[in-house]
Amino acid sequence: MSAVPIRLTDVADAAGVSIATVSKALGSGQDISSATRARVRALAEEMGYRSASSTRRPRAGSTRTVGLLTSDSVGRFSTPVLLGAGDAVGAESMSVVLCDSRGDDIRKRHHLQTLLDHGIDGLIALGATTDDQPSLGDLGVPVVYAYGASTSPDDFSVVPDEDAGAVTAVEHLLALGRRRIAHVTGPDDFVATRRRATATERVLAEHDLALSGRSPLTGDWTEQWGRVAAEMVLRQDPDVDAIFCGNDNIARGVCDTLRDRGVRIPHDVAVVGYDNWEVITVAARPPLTSIDLNLEVVGQTAARALFEAINGSPQRGVQRLPCRLVLRESTLGGG
Repeated sequence: MSAVPIRLTDVADAAGVSIATVSKALGSGQDISSATRARVRALAEEMGYRSASSTRRPRAGSTRTVGLLTSDSVGRFSTPVLLGAGDAVGAESMSVVLCDSRGDDIRKRHHLQTLLDHGIDGLIALGATTDDQPSLGDLGVPVVYAYGASTSPDDFSVVPDEDAGAVTAVEHLLALGRRRIAHVTGPDDFVATRRRATATERVLAEHDLALSGRSPLTGDWTEQWGRVAAEMVLRQDPDVDAIFCGNDNIARGVCDTLRDRGVRIPHDVAVVGYDNWEVITVAARPPLTSIDLNLEVVGQTAARALFEAINGSPQRGVQRLPCRLVLRESTLGGG
């Protein structure tokens, strides 16, 4: 009986480093110390790790290239996923080709056919949002879905854990002693909106608490909506002491109104955003505590799963990866 092959994640666990560090050590070795690179490479050799590219059975027309098909024309979410996938792809001595359909089905079909004609070994299909994306079906090459899960249970998807992210945000506010927590979020036709709101209310209920205002305030993913919603929150509950926002744009708008109304952040009202878009969070007044979706890890994980599928070991279902809380002044220092 053949031994179970050693995977990149096994080397990372044994070395006590991230998968990205292992990828860099076994690839170009850039951005890490020579000592770490040498230690990881020696451990990988000792464990008998072989990259997917070295163990893959050769096939006619292989280009050692994978495709990444995205609908995110803005690039806000696709770029970090691409960077993460690029780290993993580079470690396998392969290349990645990015195609942006800009949300247009005709353009999407054209790019997809072009990638297949190019002879890609596999494809990462990147959703524009965390809503489910339609399955591409059998393309003749392995496909892994990222950011938004496939609608088919036969496919494999790698997505951020929306529920856990919201839970982390609310538990952080509760740990600060906040008990009158409002939730201002985006349109209710987004799955992300509903999942985050449901998780928020569930955590509060577990602590015998209800949302300030009794229900989430839903609107646009914009600063303008955040400013308007903050006025509504203050009218509904003048004693509100925390606001959890569905994204960072909304959170910055909320902070604008609170500041204009003389409400001290975080002393009077703590504010948490979502997505950790540093263009917004670092420049906000005050800088925003936010939930980071760890999109580079989503990209790395999706690429590794694709390599395994190319090598004959496809997976099924949905893998939800943890988010992380990034602390800044909008919650620190209050009491």
